[in-house]
Amino acid sequence: MAMALSSSSALPCSLLMAALMLLASIAQVQGITRYYDFNVTMANVTRLCATKSIVTVNGQFPGPKLVAREGDRVVIRVTNHAQHNISLHWHGIRQLRTGWADGPAYITQCPIQTGQSYVYNFTVTGQRGTLWWHAHISWLRATVYGPLVILPKLGVPYPFPAPYKEVPVIFGEWWQADTEVVVKQALQTGGGPNVSDAHIINGLPGPLYNCSAKDTYKLKVKPGKTYMLRLINAALNDELFFSVANHSLTVVEVDAVYVKPFTVDTLIIGPGQTTNVLLTAKPFYPGANYYMSAAPYSAARPGTFDNTTVAGILEYEYPDAPAAASFNKALPLHKPALPALNDTNFVGNFTAKLRSLATKQYPAAVPKAVDRRFFFTVGLGTHPCPANTTCQGPTNTTQFAASMNNVSFVLPTRALLHSHFTGLSSGVYSPDFPVSPLTPFNYTGTPPNNTNVASGTKLMVIPYGASVELVMQGTSILGIESHPLHLHGFNFFVVGQGYGNYDPVNDPAKFNLVDPVERNTVGVPAGGWVAIRFLADNPGVWFMHCHLEVHTTWGLRMAWLVLDGSLPHQKLLPPPSDLPKC
Repeated sequence: MAMALSSSSALPCSLLMAALMLLASIAQVQGITRYYDFNVTMANVTRLCATKSIVTVNGQFPGPKLVAREGDRVVIRVTNHAQHNISLHWHGIRQLRTGWADGPAYITQCPIQTGQSYVYNFTVTGQRGTLWWHAHISWLRATVYGPLVILPKLGVPYPFPAPYKEVPVIFGEWWQADTEVVVKQALQTGGGPNVSDAHIINGLPGPLYNCSAKDTYKLKVKPGKTYMLRLINAALNDELFFSVANHSLTVVEVDAVYVKPFTVDTLIIGPGQTTNVLLTAKPFYPGANYYMSAAPYSAARPGTFDNTTVAGILEYEYPDAPAAASFNKALPLHKPALPALNDTNFVGNFTAKLRSLATKQYPAAVPKAVDRRFFFTVGLGTHPCPANTTCQGPTNTTQFAASMNNVSFVLPTRALLHSHFTGLSSGVYSPDFPVSPLTPFNYTGTPPNNTNVASGTKLMVIPYGASVELVMQGTSILGIESHPLHLHGFNFFVVGQGYGNYDPVNDPAKFNLVDPVERNTVGVPAGGWVAIRFLADNPGVWFMHCHLEVHTTWGLRMAWLVLDGSLPHQKLLPPPSDLPKC
């Protein structure tokens, strides 16, 4: 809708104001279009006293912050100047009918090749909060990531007191080596990949690593003010505990969905997850500095993850000279006590506190009735070594693999979504992903003698509008560990979780169907299970995978194919003309 207002119209002032207010209200309801240019380029970055060339967006590490409001249309032109193929994923964006903009390579698009560009075009519908964007091909997200902040609609307040300031805090991992070489070498040997050399906060390793005191993230605060930290775990392979010494954190949102506020000293955040917390500074200048620390949680075997701690520093403004550089090495420096690296009880207790607001304004629309029930095992396994070779897997005759329902997913060479849309799926995928394990076993008990898994490109096909319940069961094959599972294209409700084997007779009675937390990435507990429900109201092909990159590489991934509905607004839109070709 457009309205022309000429200076010669001599409209009465009240009429002019009414017209302007009408235009403003239309913009508020419909949103605006925001344009971004993302240039994928190589840049030299020095960390831990060594310089390396990394893939970046616009030469920035971490990448630029993308900001929109609920209801806005976002248009991002991505031009690839690097020597690697690239694709970008807008993690947590629903992409209603716009799966072409979702980003995972060979799932919804072919990658953007060197010298090519692609425009990601989507509308933010019914979402507000902290999300993030990252590369979604191979291990390039090690350096290609950034915050995606969705503000509420104009005039709509937060359902908690407005903070004085909002600050993105992004956790990541830093490798001295080229991560593309790391993953290639692991796949060649069949062994576990080399772990990262440091964790980082907003790209900086901080004072606990050699040669890194100058590369420390510092957050300067005013006494008595409340700050909202938009926490994002962009690490490739590590779930992280986070704590700020002598300060409590009030959790108000996860994965861009408000939760009932609760206060903790320490939280857990898995790769792919986001958490908004309120931190209120002490009422008076404390004469001290405080570590903001993150360290890994893992139930896996030692040596398979980066067991180091990263610290930023929370410092207070001097009351008499707030503009002065306030970091003073002479002040006491307090450090938080983080849980033990394998403290699964802490993780379970924390996640049990997460509850949706479930108010009239922010309802928890959890499906009460279920049309389709699925049971997926999630865990590690093996492939046999190629003939006449030895491997560095669990034995010298096997290589590491990972699977869901014993299917280790093989990425196709043509994009699944386009193959589905054009009806040319033969030889690309098969629509027969198993609804439950073909051979049941004692999932968390003594593992079976045969740990080999099958391979294939299998999709789970479901009709539009189906309400889905999925139980994901961790296995003890090659040891128990937590798996942060991310579902593209949907939010889901976490209606239940537990340890040991899921009991289909007794466990459903304990499900929370009133105010379960709603999110896009959930941890399958180490040696346990999690149950989720979602409404299949988004036609397209939607990737679901472990957000530990090493497990995804080994095949812990699958895809859902949600068919078109009968009405026009229930159908996948046609592909854009600039969709990359394989």
